[in-house]
Amino acid sequence: MLNDRIEGKWIRMFRDALVASGVVEGNLVGIVCETQSRQLNVHLVELALSIIGARSFKFVATTPPIDTVVPTRSTGTSASMQGLGPVIKGLAPCDLIVDLTVEGMLHSPELHDLLSVGLRALYILNEHPEALERLNLNDAEIAATLRGYDLLNQARTMHIVSDAGTDLIVDLRGGQAITATGIVNAQMPLGHWPGGLVATSPAAGCVNGKVVVDVGDLNCTFKRYLERPMTLHIEKDVIVDVEGDGVDAELFRSYSAAWNDENALTTSHLGWGTNPKARWESMVMYDKADTNGIEARTFAGNFLLGIGASHVARRETLNHFDLPMRNATIHVDDQMVVDRGRLCIS
Repeated sequence: MLNDRIEGKWIRMFRDALVASGVVEGNLVGIVCETQSRQLNVHLVELALSIIGARSFKFVATTPPIDTVVPTRSTGTSASMQGLGPVIKGLAPCDLIVDLTVEGMLHSPELHDLLSVGLRALYILNEHPEALERLNLNDAEIAATLRGYDLLNQARTMHIVSDAGTDLIVDLRGGQAITATGIVNAQMPLGHWPGGLVATSPAAGCVNGKVVVDVGDLNCTFKRYLERPMTLHIEKDVIVDVEGDGVDAELFRSYSAAWNDENALTTSHLGWGTNPKARWESMVMYDKADTNGIEARTFAGNFLLGIGASHVARRETLNHFDLPMRNATIHVDDQMVVDRGRLCIS
């Protein structure tokens, strides 16, 4: 466990992240958090905004009682915000919303209602600040990430293969391309810090094939490196079979089945990591309480498969997995963007 002492370098780091997202003196910033939020990060945001000279107020929701059959992790849909849509609308006058909820509001309908009226929202990942220090993208890396986003946004198909046996086709028509660069602006009103990701949320029925999650690939929900391969057979977004022996596949099957939810094993988003500072091996260096796995999701050249809720395909579920995989090759239409785990767009 890392110490929760406020460091001057972290205040400056949070200030720089907020300034990069357009916060200036006199702006009104709404901080959204919950009683179980990482208080160190909440305090750092408050101090950083004070240094900038921005005005701020804090909306603290009560983390709700646990009423699920299994623990929830990394859902992207903060349960603390459910049913609070009318209250959250009070954030409408803000120049920026800073999301510090434990699970984040990236998939929360309450947040998307606010975005529809022109607000910007920056989700600061539930990571210890020490894990955030290395991951900021520079201007060239942001530009490369945006080139990948533009390519994906205009494409018709994405094809992912690997020597381990992955062979997946994604029809991009009707889907929504997304990117995370660590900053938000008028063109990209929703994002998370740190960044380094290009992905798509496909329309319903557009993902078909199989994905082999190989030894050393990651399950970010369990914060675990796979020790034995697991094959996911996917038909029209639905994982119809989870093939594999050993504890990794069994944990995946058991956890997903516990929800008793027809949407539990459906695809959510697919893409690749673009952050050259993020490291595949980083998760082994942190206690589970100190990381939410953002570095694993963004290391350059990984193929990221998200399973669970999708606002584009209009599916809701609390089951959520992010599975970053090494050594895959990704084509967007006819252009190779990742070659066996090596990012081709620079």
